[in-house]
Amino acid sequence: MEHKLYIYNTLSRKKEQFIPLHDNKVGMYVCGPTVYGDAHLGHARPAITFDIVFRYLMHLGYKVRYVRNITDVGHLENDADSGEDKIGKKARLDQLEPMEVVQYYTNRYHKAMEALNVLPPSIEPHASGHIIEQIEFVQKIFDAGFAYESEGSVYFDVEKYNKTNNYGKLSGRNIEDMLEATRELDGQTEKRRSVDFALWKKASPEHIMHWKSPWSEGFPGWHLECSAMGTKYLGEEFDIHGGGMDLMFPHHECEIAQNKAGLGKDSVKYWMHNNMITINGQKMGKSLGNFINLEEFFTGNHALLTQPFSPMTVRFFILQAHYRSTVDFSSAALEASEKGLSRLMEGFSRLQKLTASATSSVETAGLRAKCEEAMCDDLNTPIVISYLFDALRAINLVHDGKETISAPDLEELNSVFKLFMEDILGLKAENEASSGNEAYKKAIDLLLNMRLEAKQNKDWATSDKIRNELTALGFEIKDTKDGFEWKI
Repeated sequence: MEHKLYIYNTLSRKKEQFIPLHDNKVGMYVCGPTVYGDAHLGHARPAITFDIVFRYLMHLGYKVRYVRNITDVGHLENDADSGEDKIGKKARLDQLEPMEVVQYYTNRYHKAMEALNVLPPSIEPHASGHIIEQIEFVQKIFDAGFAYESEGSVYFDVEKYNKTNNYGKLSGRNIEDMLEATRELDGQTEKRRSVDFALWKKASPEHIMHWKSPWSEGFPGWHLECSAMGTKYLGEEFDIHGGGMDLMFPHHECEIAQNKAGLGKDSVKYWMHNNMITINGQKMGKSLGNFINLEEFFTGNHALLTQPFSPMTVRFFILQAHYRSTVDFSSAALEASEKGLSRLMEGFSRLQKLTASATSSVETAGLRAKCEEAMCDDLNTPIVISYLFDALRAINLVHDGKETISAPDLEELNSVFKLFMEDILGLKAENEASSGNEAYKKAIDLLLNMRLEAKQNKDWATSDKIRNELTALGFEIKDTKDGFEWKI
């Protein structure tokens, strides 16, 4: 590949050059949502983060198989091994079939992702559709000697595993200290140690979703689905596993242990984690009750929002921070993002209308190389955005007639903006982000051309009427040497 990509590997805690396991083919697995409620801003961040990874790997010429799962069984209320299944509980409360809940919220998740211009994954497997694979994976762990059955449930023996492997190497936790601290509490449940985690749970009589297995009528543990589906579709060893930082422990730590125990090898070469979105310094999430779902952002229907925010504003807000940094939400921050995005989009629109001159008096060379360098440095989207903003100065000077740009330079500048804004960052003009707006744009252009014609004929009454009525509807109109510009 022409460019060397470096990404931060959570496992090694350093940036490493990305070298795929299989020439130009890349396998990437990302933990998707548990579909028992509407997607919120905390769901949007990993989706957008790994959409950027997906887009940039393809830009570099890799053939990417991107797997993003749907969790529709086995995720219990406290993210551990007790409580009610989150989807089962929602189904019971709403008097629905569990798969009705799953289908409804999966559809809404897809709609939100489409609005955010998140590309669909190559494969989107459901946990409930891979029960056989999960049972087979439990058996492999059993055969390797790292699982035990207790009262119909099957648990992973963390203490035994830790004697020959490092359980805690991803999250940096000292499991030996945890084992010692909890030893006196153990024996009070069906687990041997409180740190052990469920591979298969025997279903209680009231549990809605359950399947037959060699051990009991029950359901798989939450951590098992990603081990089973990741290796099914990407092989026993694959390149990238991603997700939110909140999944490092216990979810991803347990995955590493399951794969090593069941397959005898580490399956994942690069672990990538995006950081959290917070509200007043506290993680945003359903369990804390402080989340704002994406539909509320788009409509503005939430007490913490001062106005509606478009999907592209939300995407831009997330991309303005590096994926490994914390982002603290506020309506003011989103308003600032909205203004910044508007400036960028207005500049891109102006760029596409510029007329080339014989020579250039503005400096445009090197923009592509600088943006590539930033992306290859652990996908540094805020730096790319800053370079695009720097280029706006040249665009505006040419637009205002104060500088000139040659045809080759203009073509290159257009190419770079399209590549990085649209293809890699996935940012689209709002009037392109929803259907039917091409006709809408043409209608406004038609009205403003009629205004120009009226001005040329010195029909000031008609000219003023068109301008004033459009302004009253929320349009901002600017006369230019070449005609006009408008925006909402």
